[in-house]
Amino acid sequence: MIENLASLARLHFNEEEKKEIKSDLQRMIAFIDKLNELNTEGVQPVLHMSDEINIFREDEIQGSISREDGLKNAPETDGVFFKVPKVIKK
Repeated sequence: MIENLASLARLHFNEEEKKEIKSDLQRMIAFIDKLNELNTEGVQPVLHMSDEINIFREDEIQGSISREDGLKNAPETDGVFFKVPKVIKK
């Protein structure tokens, strides 16, 4: 099963790593088996961690920095915009 999963995920493991993965998978399966022992009859599934839905903050106007302050630490500028090296050639 581990080799099949590794193949599907395009991963390669040595024998020691396969032993660790096998141990991890066995612990996960044991955990799931333990969870399956719980009586969940009548328990609704949790869709959200809180009862609050779509809590948005108010859209408030806030101050901003000036163009001069914004360009102050730029490596290169023309006084209005940042200048960057050309990366696309025609």
